[in-house]
Amino acid sequence: MAQVLEFKLPDLGEGLTEAEIVRWLVAVGDVVAIDQPVVEVETAKAMVEVPCPYGGVVTARYGEEGTELPVGSPLLTVAVGASEPAPVSVSAAAGSDAASGAGAGSAETSGNVLVGYGTGAPAARRRRVRPVAQAPAAPAVLVDPVPASVPERSGPVPVISPLVRRLARQNGLDLRALAGSGRDGLILRCDVELAIERIGQAVPAPSTTAPERTPAPASAPAPAGVSERVPLRGVRGAVADKLSRSRREIPEATCWVDADATELMAARTAANAAGGPKISLIALLARICTAALARFPELNSTVDMEAREIVRLRDVHLGFAAQTERGLVVPVVRDAQHRSAESLSTEFARLTEAGRSGKLTPGDLTGGTFTLNNYGVFGVDGSTPIINQPEAAMLGIGRIVAKPWVHRGELAVRQVVQLSLTFDHRVCDGGTAGGFLRYVADCVEQPAVLLRTL
Repeated sequence: MAQVLEFKLPDLGEGLTEAEIVRWLVAVGDVVAIDQPVVEVETAKAMVEVPCPYGGVVTARYGEEGTELPVGSPLLTVAVGASEPAPVSVSAAAGSDAASGAGAGSAETSGNVLVGYGTGAPAARRRRVRPVAQAPAAPAVLVDPVPASVPERSGPVPVISPLVRRLARQNGLDLRALAGSGRDGLILRCDVELAIERIGQAVPAPSTTAPERTPAPASAPAPAGVSERVPLRGVRGAVADKLSRSRREIPEATCWVDADATELMAARTAANAAGGPKISLIALLARICTAALARFPELNSTVDMEAREIVRLRDVHLGFAAQTERGLVVPVVRDAQHRSAESLSTEFARLTEAGRSGKLTPGDLTGGTFTLNNYGVFGVDGSTPIINQPEAAMLGIGRIVAKPWVHRGELAVRQVVQLSLTFDHRVCDGGTAGGFLRYVADCVEQPAVLLRTL
C-alpha cells in the first residue's frame, strides 16, 4: 500500500525564514525520483532548486508560483510506493501517519537534502494528509472592518511571518478582518498586499448623512498620485535591510585619489597577448587589493560591539559588487590572498555568470571580509559606496578614461582612474586608510611595485 508523505519547505540556511515559489518543476500526477528537484524558490540570498527526499507519485502541491511560503509549511505530498497517480484516501492518510512512526524506515527516501531538513527528521515534522480533496484556495478578500453579518474572528490571528504583521501594521490593516489564502486560513504576504491594493482602488460611496467638508483653498496643491507600490522583498528587500543597517551602525568615512592606470592597462595587454588564460582587469585590481590588505590588515576586519573588540581576520574573502537582473548581489571569492591573477579571473568569471543566470548559492553570497566595487562599468568616475556590513571597508573603482596628466614633467594624455576607499572609522584612522589607498594607487601606476611584494 502506498504511503502518502508530506514534504515541507526546508530550512535553506543563513537564517532565512521564507521563500517565494518561482517555478514548479513537477505537476500533480508526476512520478518523482529520490532527490529530484521539484520546485525552484527564491530567497533573499539566491535562487534554489529544492529536491524532494521521497520517490513516488505527486498527489498535491501547495502554493502557486509567486506565493511566499514560510519555512516548515507544506510544499507537496508524495505517494511513496505508488507507480501511477492515485487519489489521496483515508487509508493513505493513515499510512502517512504510520510512515512517520515506526514504519517510516521502510519508505523509500533519501537522507538530509538541505540544511535543517531531511527524512531523518522527527515524526512531529510530518502532518496528516487530509482525506478529502481540497478546492483551490480563493484569493484573500478584504472584509468590512465592522461587518454586520460576519462575526469577529476569535482566537489568535493565523499569521506566522513577522514580515506579514509588520506590513499590515505599516499600512493600518486589521489582520482580523482578512481571510487568508494559505493552508488552514494562514494569512500570507500576498493577502496583505492584495488588501492594500484594494484599499488604494476603493472609491467611497456617496452618503447623504456625511457632514459637509469645507472645500480646500484653490491654491492648495493636489496630493501626488501613487503610480505603483513595489514590495521590498527578495534581493531588493535584503539589500535595503543590509544597507540601512550599515548606515545606522557604521561611522564610515571616504577618501579618494586619482591614479594613472596607463601602465597597468599596458601590462594587462602584454600579458594577454603572450597567450594562456586571459586576465581580467578586476582580477588585477583584486590582486592589488589582497597585497594592500597584507600591509594594512586593519581593513580586513569586523567590529564586535557587544565584546567591544575589533576582530582582525586571517583570510581575505573578497566580495565584488555585481549588477544582475535580480538586483545588486555581492559574490565572494574565497581565500583570495592565495590566488594568482589567472585564478582570480577564472573565479570572477564563474561567479559573474552564476549571478546572471540566478544560480548563485547562499554560500556564494556570504562570508565576505572586504568588497571591491567596480562602478566604472556604469560610466561614472567616482562614488562613496556604502560598506557591506559587517565588513570594515570597500574599495571603489571608477571608469578608466583618457585625461590630460602631467607625466615625467610634461603634459600628456593618460588613462586615469579615480579610486575611493570607504572605511569604518572604528577600526582605523585616516593614516591607515590613506596608506592603503596610496599603496593601491602606486601599484596601479607602477605594476612593478606589486611584483616587489610577491
